Amino acid sequence: MSETIAVTGASGAIGGRVAVQLARRGADQRLIVRDAQRAPDVGAHVAVVPGGYGDGPGLREALAGAGTLLLVSATEARDRVAQHRAAVDAARAAGVGRIVYLSFLAAAPDATFTFARDHFETELHVRASGAAFTFLRPSLYADLVPSWVGADGVIRGPAGDGQIAWVTRDDVAAVAAEVLLAGGDHDGRTYDLTGPSTITLAETAALLGERSGRSISYVPETLDEARASRAGSGAEAWEIEGWVTSYAAIATGEMDVVSGAVEQVTGRSPQALAQWLDAHPGSFADEQ
Repeated sequence: MSETIAVTGASGAIGGRVAVQLARRGADQRLIVRDAQRAPDVGAHVAVVPGGYGDGPGLREALAGAGTLLLVSATEARDRVAQHRAAVDAARAAGVGRIVYLSFLAAAPDATFTFARDHFETELHVRASGAAFTFLRPSLYADLVPSWVGADGVIRGPAGDGQIAWVTRDDVAAVAAEVLLAGGDHDGRTYDLTGPSTITLAETAALLGERSGRSISYVPETLDEARASRAGSGAEAWEIEGWVTSYAAIATGEMDVVSGAVEQVTGRSPQALAQWLDAHPGSFADEQ
């Protein structure tokens, strides 16, 4: 009898992709969602936990009998680390023996990108839980690059001339599915998940312009300018700091990483940003 794999965030971009791939491979899976109507229709059991990661009793009940958990990180929030810790504790209380956690590239206690610090704290808690674990640390998502372009055709941020290897969510999901299906073969490992090569934001903007037929450019900002330019968004200061420092982490070189992990785990090369844009010509229409 195959082990049950629980997939959190199954109604989201990564969890949903993973659920589809696991279904294609005939895996026994359980989808953990807040809203059953948003769960992908893949013939899997759907467990609804309206309270999300903070609902310990509900999550324990939903995870009972599962052997492996894909813990997709929660949406950015002030209490995100507390949510993650509660989810890990609920999983262990339910008898889950292995946790595959979707972390972030360069997760560290002093990471420039403030949200990456949340991921490091979560990794520490997973390690301390006694569960077998694998950490997946993706770079920033290529799929979201068009959304970085303002209505005026400008990408603004304090990234300087730093380099980044954008990674597609398809590649991240493919790695996650392979790791989940491989039993303990990947236990104790941390995989940086990136595209095949790095480019600057100026080069990114030029590429977007070529593929979209629009005039797109990159305008560097200082940290203070970046904070000020986002101050009118209505977002809280901690969230704005997260947005700003995602660019700053490119400038510091923390995103200047090219890893072979996607090909190592899946057996195929990761998509470059140009390939993804060519395969999704409507991406700009979706974002504008």
